[in-house]
Amino acid sequence: MRSIELFSGAGGLAKGLEISGFEHVAYVENNRDACITLRNNFNAKKVFEGDIREYEFDTLSNIDVIAGGPPCQPFSLGGKHKSSSDERDMFPLAIKAVRSLRPKAFIFENVKGLLRPSFSDYFKYILLRLQYPDFNCENSNDWSKNFSLLREFSSNSSTTPEYRVQFQLMNAADYGVSQTRERVIIVGVRSDLNSRWLYPEGKYTQDRLLWDQYVSGEYWEKHKIKKVPEYSHSKHFLRKIETIKKKYGFIPPRSLPWKTLRDVLSNVPNPKAMHQIGDHLFRAGARSYPGHTGSMFDQPSKTIKAGDHGVPGGENMIRFSDDSIRYLTVYEAKLVQSFPASFKIHGAWGEAMRQIGNAVPVTIAEVLGAELKRVLSDNSSQQTNQKYLMRCA
Repeated sequence: MRSIELFSGAGGLAKGLEISGFEHVAYVENNRDACITLRNNFNAKKVFEGDIREYEFDTLSNIDVIAGGPPCQPFSLGGKHKSSSDERDMFPLAIKAVRSLRPKAFIFENVKGLLRPSFSDYFKYILLRLQYPDFNCENSNDWSKNFSLLREFSSNSSTTPEYRVQFQLMNAADYGVSQTRERVIIVGVRSDLNSRWLYPEGKYTQDRLLWDQYVSGEYWEKHKIKKVPEYSHSKHFLRKIETIKKKYGFIPPRSLPWKTLRDVLSNVPNPKAMHQIGDHLFRAGARSYPGHTGSMFDQPSKTIKAGDHGVPGGENMIRFSDDSIRYLTVYEAKLVQSFPASFKIHGAWGEAMRQIGNAVPVTIAEVLGAELKRVLSDNSSQQTNQKYLMRCA
């Protein structure tokens, strides 16, 4: 199945979809370092380095899926919250790609901040534009005016959306990623296809992790740790542990445990030791202070972040049980984002961490890709594709 990656970044979404069986015909990305990363890990000839406004979509045909993560800064909780007035808002370009290529489906990822009440109307407008990409909104640059026109158009009972569009807030930790990372996943499936999109259900829970750690002790046994580390847990965290003990007793939750940093990094050598891992270099200068404490080694990582607003919670640091801290290496951060160990992130530490922090975890992309493949492999969807394209020509 053929797909195109927009706003590709380091290629986390692209890699997960590739593992799921999608063939990428192009990667569109503006950042120079990210483009080098893409060329190092995918077909270099398919990487378009430049402004998406200059990409010629009409050179492509028979695209099954459009995927990508439009820049999140306009909606980030740590950003400037300019929404549609931010020049980095690329959702209009994503909609243009859908209108031009008419894929069977699309999948777009963005930050949780997109669901803020202050962005509510604009988010509804985005969803309507994705449902009706052919609707003519070119007569005015006033999105609010277009929003009114679209609402009136969509309320017509005889109007059938071109795409069935859904969205869901998904936490990567619930899908086996060693990171609590909540992101909005928007999926649209062309209305002429009979298959229905269903968001995959997460199989991993914090309840099971806490049960394994503080009820059965299975977690510590697995890691061959005889004495449970004494972290300086917050009162809120300690209350969670007591709740788990009362809620489940000795009958474990029917789920898998969230993965922790120890689960993913326990076999990685100390960055100060002798090793042959090129991107596993110790970086000095990590500091801890109130609110900037890093990620506990025996919990999933905090959300690895990127952007000019920095990392206010110390998301790029590991905190051990003795409260010592150090920065994650590029290699470690890459594994936390579930990139393959062999994946090469180009750039110095700060630039590499920016790319990793902006990426979609490969594991969750693979989970989403598997469901997309199920939807698009339906026999009836294959039969209707050519008929649809002829109708829309």
